[in-house]
Amino acid sequence: MDLGAVTKYSALHAKPSGLILQYGTAGFRTKAEHLDHVMFRMGLLAALRSKQTKSTIGVMVTASHNPEEDNGVKLVDPLGEMLAPSWEEHATCLANAEEQDMQRVLIDISEKEAVNLQQDAFVVVGRDTRPSSEKLSQSVIDGVTVLGGEFHDYGLLTTPQLHYMVYCRNTGSRYGKATLEGYYQKLSKAFMELIKQASCSGDEYRSLKVDCANGIGALKLREMEHYFSQGLSVQLFNDGSKGKLNHLCGADFVKSHQKPPQGMEIKSNERCCSFDGDADRIVYYYHDADGHFHLIDGDKIATLISSFLKELLVEIGESLNIGVVQTAYANGSSTRYLEEVMKVPVYCTKTGVKHLHHKAQEFDIGVYFEANGHGTALFSTAVEMKIKQSEQLEEKKRKAAKMLENIIDLFNQAAGDAISDMLVIEAILALKGLTVQQWDALYTDLPNRQLKVQVADRRVISTTNAERQAVTPPGLQETINDLVKKYKLSRAFVRPSGTEDVVRVYAEADSQESADHLACEVSLAVFQLAGGIGERPQPGF
Repeated sequence: MDLGAVTKYSALHAKPSGLILQYGTAGFRTKAEHLDHVMFRMGLLAALRSKQTKSTIGVMVTASHNPEEDNGVKLVDPLGEMLAPSWEEHATCLANAEEQDMQRVLIDISEKEAVNLQQDAFVVVGRDTRPSSEKLSQSVIDGVTVLGGEFHDYGLLTTPQLHYMVYCRNTGSRYGKATLEGYYQKLSKAFMELIKQASCSGDEYRSLKVDCANGIGALKLREMEHYFSQGLSVQLFNDGSKGKLNHLCGADFVKSHQKPPQGMEIKSNERCCSFDGDADRIVYYYHDADGHFHLIDGDKIATLISSFLKELLVEIGESLNIGVVQTAYANGSSTRYLEEVMKVPVYCTKTGVKHLHHKAQEFDIGVYFEANGHGTALFSTAVEMKIKQSEQLEEKKRKAAKMLENIIDLFNQAAGDAISDMLVIEAILALKGLTVQQWDALYTDLPNRQLKVQVADRRVISTTNAERQAVTPPGLQETINDLVKKYKLSRAFVRPSGTEDVVRVYAEADSQESADHLACEVSLAVFQLAGGIGERPQPGF
């Protein structure tokens, strides 16, 4: 390791004094002008991680659904998964090191992780469409090359596409070709094979309006659409030609405001969906005949997908285990429908994609989605073995096994992927002959309310049971239990924010009025028992 060169280059990417950042689930995110030093240092870290794992590592420059002025960076581990927790700590330590401590921190990481510094390093880099992304990705490349690493700059990519590239490169192309063309062809071929088997005639299910959040999803969907246009016609809105990234559009806006994005006219019962800024989340929605807005979020997406996969397994006659992984934010109606109607087991983990992904790996087929629309399905090698053996089965079972094989190819198993999930959903709706209203009617969401309470120190609250129960402060969980008993079909939980001194409150009940009251009462209990600051929570927020 040429520490002299590192010091020289580091001075060109100087750290603003006093700036402290934390590597979280989404990597680093803040205002773009504060990130140059972080990008350079993440290039260094990616090179070290590559040397340690003897694998290709990915670096994605994006701030997902954040405003256009922000940017961020996250590292992608060898199988397309998120960075290992111990390396998240190294990332935080390296990003916050003062200039004079850089050499020591790099040596510490190399020694702790037994990195062979003579080992070759290879890093792939991708970026979103933010004005700041190109320059920042060059800073990443500076970091990689100063440690003698090689790189491939993919330029503009969705976040899931970078995960896909890393996964392909580290599995000897068994998963797919590590090119955009390879990604487009793999997904489109699987989609078209499935659509061919759909019995419904005409094009009633074949047209979809897509809000691309004025982000990278628009560019990539436009490049890809001719591959699958005979099976699905997509109309792109908020394609980046006019509006600002994520401004009054995108999956996060639609989910949190419960209304369509700006710039999209919706006729009644038209199927519409929204991506977020880096195309790793998707939500669906429509207007009914009375003009009411209906959101179909990650819970309902997971229900559609897992129900279909369960039906295929029954058809093939296989007893492979399937599980759905949710967080505490999943609507209680979705959990009840999956467990009681579809007989699919449901498991709950802490909030954060890495927890869901990890749990989903325990099943032959693991489906996970957060309510915000981020998710995918994972398939074990046992599933692929069963498909190979199905060639000896009768025709009906063979056909179901072929469908399952195409569904597996259509999913991006490396990460939640809005484009891949969209094609999976469209294929399932066509195969089952479902309209968007019929899908929505599988179950009715329980009314719910989310609130935030400002506290002096969020660490006062600790939780257990996948964040559904408060352990501290004393008496809080007992108070919540008593409040919940007052309402029908109700539950409530509180959890500290991962980034700011606020406590998030979630409540659901049989009516919106009850959910609102319960949320407010729980917020007041948090305020009183957990050191609330500012205004006391009031009814009728």
